[in-house]
Amino acid sequence: MARSARPLGVPTRGTTNPNRLRRMDNWIVETCAETVRGAADPLVVDLGYGATPVTAVELRARLAARVRADVRVVGLEIDPVRVAAAQPAADPPGLTFARGGFELAGLRPTLVRAANVLRQYDESEVAGAWQTLTVRLAPGGLLVEGTCDELGRLGAWVLLDADGPRSLTLAARLTTLESPAELAERLPKALIHRNVPGERIHELIRALDDAWRAAAGYAPFGPRQRWLRTVAAVRDQGWPVLDRPRRWRQGELTLPWPAIAPAAAPG
Repeated sequence: MARSARPLGVPTRGTTNPNRLRRMDNWIVETCAETVRGAADPLVVDLGYGATPVTAVELRARLAARVRADVRVVGLEIDPVRVAAAQPAADPPGLTFARGGFELAGLRPTLVRAANVLRQYDESEVAGAWQTLTVRLAPGGLLVEGTCDELGRLGAWVLLDADGPRSLTLAARLTTLESPAELAERLPKALIHRNVPGERIHELIRALDDAWRAAAGYAPFGPRQRWLRTVAAVRDQGWPVLDRPRRWRQGELTLPWPAIAPAAAPG
């Protein structure tokens, strides 16, 4: 693919912190490992890594240690100043930085992580951005796109492939979670404005919040036990939970995209 003369998109705000994306990374290691392991070229793109390259460094380290030692991670940023500033961090083998946006600098990665990138765009632009990214994936490649708070305590992300969105994952640091309703503030751009009556994501957040309150009796046993009971309750109500208690214990919940898709898809 010919490299675009100009990166597609606008610079991110750049805010980042060490371990901000740890929850997303751990989920990627768990869920996307076989895709990376089976790739002819284990190329991963960290799109819009921000003002410092720390999250790209962390992603490469986690994938190399737990998925595939020869993984290659390329951090892409539209801002050339950020790319230049990141170069000293490109010391480990398999980690580089380059200028690029949604066109992925002409690369064909097997996995793209786009964290806190689309949050600054309009909802109407999400579907187009998803398509622009997924058509540039290597065959069988995956896109993980989502949002988290500044410290990585709350997060939500969508898993996509060439056919579109596959699932939504909600994740929280349970020791600081006061209510599942807090997750609504960190929904991906495709859903954050849909947390209103009549939308499935609104129903899910309400069901989680109700179940959390009903599980208050489990609080003395710790927030993990309360969350396990909460997720089990919404599953028993008919929500098609995809993951198992081993992942729930990490403060996660994953559902198929059709279960929470907007009533009218963006774009």
